Amino acid sequence: MTTPGETETSTPPDTGLGARDLPLVRWLWRAYLRPLRLMIICALVLMAIEGAMLGAISYIVQPMFDQVFIAGDRDAVYWVAGAVGLIFVIRAVTAFGHRTLMHGVGLRIITGMQRDMVAHLLTLDSAYFQRNPPGTLIERVRGDTTVANTIWAVVLGAAGRDIVGLIALFAVAISIDPVWTLVAVAGAPLLLGPVLILQRYVRRTTFRAREAAARLSTRLDEIFHGINTVKLNTSETRERGRFATTTDGFLRQEMKARMGQAGIPMMTDFVAAIGFAGVLVYGGSQIIDGQKTVGEFMSFFTAMGLIFEPLRRVANVAGAWQAARASLERIQEIFKVAPTILAPAKPSVAPEAPAAADIRFEDVVVTYGTENALNGATFTATAGETTALVGASGAGKSTVFNALTRLVDPEGGRVTVGGVETVALDLTDLRALFSVVTQEAPMFDESLRDNVVLNTPDVSDARIRDALEAANLTDFVARLPQGLDAEAGPRGSNWSGGQRQRVAIARALVRNAPILLLDEATSALDAESEVRVQAALDNLAADRTTLVIAHRLSTVRRADKIVVMQDGRVLDEGKHDELLARGGVYANLYQLQFSDA
Repeated sequence: MTTPGETETSTPPDTGLGARDLPLVRWLWRAYLRPLRLMIICALVLMAIEGAMLGAISYIVQPMFDQVFIAGDRDAVYWVAGAVGLIFVIRAVTAFGHRTLMHGVGLRIITGMQRDMVAHLLTLDSAYFQRNPPGTLIERVRGDTTVANTIWAVVLGAAGRDIVGLIALFAVAISIDPVWTLVAVAGAPLLLGPVLILQRYVRRTTFRAREAAARLSTRLDEIFHGINTVKLNTSETRERGRFATTTDGFLRQEMKARMGQAGIPMMTDFVAAIGFAGVLVYGGSQIIDGQKTVGEFMSFFTAMGLIFEPLRRVANVAGAWQAARASLERIQEIFKVAPTILAPAKPSVAPEAPAAADIRFEDVVVTYGTENALNGATFTATAGETTALVGASGAGKSTVFNALTRLVDPEGGRVTVGGVETVALDLTDLRALFSVVTQEAPMFDESLRDNVVLNTPDVSDARIRDALEAANLTDFVARLPQGLDAEAGPRGSNWSGGQRQRVAIARALVRNAPILLLDEATSALDAESEVRVQAALDNLAADRTTLVIAHRLSTVRRADKIVVMQDGRVLDEGKHDELLARGGVYANLYQLQFSDA
């Protein structure tokens, strides 16, 4: 069902620059190669000069043998030596130039892809990240772009250097003897069928190898994220075995892909063996009969000897392209995923807060998979009051928060803030209305200051200190050697659960948004800290619309309204004493929690 207001949604930003609509090669050119075309052209010119020097090397061999070694012309020694030296100097300079340029091109492409992928992933719905584990996405952003990056040097190197080198070498060989040249390359047509078969094999096995690499990254992410659980359950041996199995799968697929890529140059060498043997038999008899000079044969032999190395690299382009294409297609798949939660094309003006920040849910239905998380939920959270959501796990309380902030969009019903439907608001304007504190208290591997300020603009040190004091963090910060610059560590691992939750509360205090969303905001605090932080939250909640998810009913007794939920529906609502007097679900929950008392 289309959510109300969704008919005028804007198209999400195309961070992939046409990745959704363009064929693979055109997308690569438009998004990443065209902006670097000047560097690429300069690199190709330098490559062409380097490739042409191969022809010059083979050409200079003939006068070296015929005029210097055999005829003994002393004057020829100097110009031949100078020519040889100049050829190698030109090769050295041009090789350095194009390698430097191509490294720059490759690094700019890979970093550009990674930036665009992360920018695009940040636009996708939360549900996408529930379907795709972090390790898989990390492998897409880092692993696939790294593999794809190898293609630029191979393809452009073949286009700019090796093809020119082949043309120059063939020109020298044909100028000496066209028949010898024909004999040398007679076996080349035999390559066509096997190369086509190997190309498909390489592409297929490389795709499987990238999928295996993604599983490897996912396994590592789960091990490191759950390291304490692994240790406390003494499951190190189990995790070692699972990781070993995953690495074995990756090794098998990667080896198949590498063998396929190596097979193409191997076939080139077979053709080279046939060609060299044929030329030696045919040309050797002509030299013995005096029809050709030793210099001509050595020049030809040098040209043909040099031909097969660039020919091997050109042949390898097919395998390298198939390997890179598998990763590039996986990258393009990311860009083809479009977010479904979009801002309207003409967003309404955000409601004035806090006076107009009433929140209403009207027959809201939210579905996860085939199950309804909200099933016609209807209630009002009045501006300036605290509304608590209570109920057993799975009642739909967290989904209320998700629907309100548009982490999910309902399949039916309406959600309004200050009388304006949330789907009619710009996403940035909507989410700027909320300060959120959850029981997970997520932290980033940054400084304490960065974790408190996050994305709130123009925050003074005085404002940070006030928030830290209100969140009962002043003594904690005073004990840190670096103070506000102390690092949180991965996922806030340098701090305890209670400290992380107080930092999250300080973050909400600094954000100072008109609507508070509190999901067990004091659950990880000791009794003394809970009293002090609850007082700070009470002060912050004054004249603001506050929604509280609570499992401990003792924390919501003073709420202005308590909404009782079960199976995605609102069963009852009222104040604490009223709900107790009426009996029902709330009274049963309260009795269960306080039966010992």
